[in-house]
Amino acid sequence: MSNTDFYCLPTIIGSMPHTDPKKACALIARFLKDIPAWPQLPRRSFLENMYVQYSEGFPGAVVENNRIYVDTSQDFTKSLETLYQAYLENGTDRFPISKEYAAGLYAFLEQTNLSPRAVKGHVTGPLSWGLTVADDSKRAILYHEVLGDAVPKLLKLKAAWQEKELNKISRNTITFVDEPIMASYGSVVASGPFSKPEKIAEMVDEVFSGISGLKGIHCCGNTDWSVLLKTKLDILNFDVYSYAQSVSLYPEEIKKFLGRGGAIAWGIVPNSPDPLAQESVASLKDRLEEAIAPFTRKGIPFKDIIRQSLLTPSCSLAPLTDDGAEQALKLLTDLSTEMRKRYK
Repeated sequence: MSNTDFYCLPTIIGSMPHTDPKKACALIARFLKDIPAWPQLPRRSFLENMYVQYSEGFPGAVVENNRIYVDTSQDFTKSLETLYQAYLENGTDRFPISKEYAAGLYAFLEQTNLSPRAVKGHVTGPLSWGLTVADDSKRAILYHEVLGDAVPKLLKLKAAWQEKELNKISRNTITFVDEPIMASYGSVVASGPFSKPEKIAEMVDEVFSGISGLKGIHCCGNTDWSVLLKTKLDILNFDVYSYAQSVSLYPEEIKKFLGRGGAIAWGIVPNSPDPLAQESVASLKDRLEEAIAPFTRKGIPFKDIIRQSLLTPSCSLAPLTDDGAEQALKLLTDLSTEMRKRYK
């Protein structure tokens, strides 16, 4: 899939509430026939926590007692050398994501009933991973003078390996780099080099360099979207349900982004039980059109926005029950059907 003419097709962010990978995959296959995504299952195991899931092979990484940290007291020279060698040689097979850490991915790959237009994967972003995972003295690993530089390199390898696996289902892939910490840009992400837009873009682009297909960024809060739009992304995903105003503050950047063929993935279906129970296809359609309106007032044609749009839940579906996730997916696909019927 070289272009982003999606016309409001639906897909998901990644995490699901299930503990049974086959049930999660069956639900995804039922609703997301065009762009299914493999499910991350954080309730199944701590190893599927988004910071642990991609940590295998990182020098000094320790996972114990539902905690992940990097032990910098050990000699990590050899493991660092292995990582850099794989990075330079693009040796993705040396840094796979194992079944224990991603049961949903392996169950997804085992399905034989999929014939999608594209398939979606995801990896935690370097800023979020590097500022959340700390060393033994509780200092974020991104600030470590030696290991900080290894963070985007590991994640690039993980993304590249994952994409290669997903190519077994479809040659068209979409990979989202999830950067939830960018919602704290200006507070948590405020000190040192990581407050500089160029540095953030450089790290994200390093992960993107391992991805051949379409590249997306997901941030589920309010942020300075101009920073993420400096990267080589193809798809910008945000929570339009709660933060409709946040992206509309950047009309010129969005106009330029859409002009070069970028797409917006509108996180329109809420992922909390109470709001979900109150919404309908009609109410979400009104909400989505209201969110699009500021861009049309800035001279971006409505038809262009619709053409270059995906629909997603506002964020992960993990906060819901299994039934709640099914309800969210039904609402998402019904809304997609309605938008496509009306505007395609």
